[in-house]
Amino acid sequence: MKSAITLSQVPEAAAGPFVFHEPLTEGFASAAKHGYDSVELFFPGPDFITVDEVNALAAEHDLGIAAVGTGAGMVKHGLSLTDPDPSIRKKALDFILQMIDFGGQLGCPAILGSMQGKWGGDVSRGQALQWLAEALKVAGEAAGKHGVAFIYEPLNRYETNLINHLAEGAKYIEDNNLENIVLLADLFHMNIEESDIAQAIIDAGKHTGHVHFADSNRNAMGMGHTDSAPIIAALKQVGYTGYLSAEVFPKPDAQACAAQEIKAIKEALA
Repeated sequence: MKSAITLSQVPEAAAGPFVFHEPLTEGFASAAKHGYDSVELFFPGPDFITVDEVNALAAEHDLGIAAVGTGAGMVKHGLSLTDPDPSIRKKALDFILQMIDFGGQLGCPAILGSMQGKWGGDVSRGQALQWLAEALKVAGEAAGKHGVAFIYEPLNRYETNLINHLAEGAKYIEDNNLENIVLLADLFHMNIEESDIAQAIIDAGKHTGHVHFADSNRNAMGMGHTDSAPIIAALKQVGYTGYLSAEVFPKPDAQACAAQEIKAIKEALA
């Protein structure tokens, strides 16, 4: 398993769980300084910066690119894959496909979190899940053309009412024959929803493709009450070899947070 840390360039997500919000040149330098293997990028859209510029920064600091987020589609543009308006659903999928292409050119997957939306009003749960599955099929195929997977993230009940548990996400993938789709095990969301985080990872098995290594309070691991030892054991049991990524609040400040998180990751993997 490898380490990653989040770099956000989305002003609308300034209060979100991303460690570095500084200019990218500084963010890459900070990630390298703390000894991370890779960075996870959150941009306003695919035209924010060129692939060549990102590759140059990564090469300069000897960092990989773990993933790119799509959350700006929701927080900046108000787009959702389960919006009752078909034109908005189309714009949402188009945005995601552009981010898949951007990430694919960097050799990394894109993540679907908040843009999955929710059901309610004129949209039934069944209808929303059908729309989501249709979009995930397209996304999985698009990602596959770049030789990467597409990451779907079950969120906690306060952020979506679609899929909240990892095992539920695994069953959804299988029931809908979704190819090239993997799950994001975000330990903060799982701390709210799962009765046993480690067992949930074991139950989801091969479907876990990315991990947000956040403590119970969404701070750096070691600043809450999550016991990472059984979680790491579960990840090893299912053969997970991907990233432990710091999508956490930058508390008490970004540099201290980054230092605490890499310390926790190294200790967990020792």
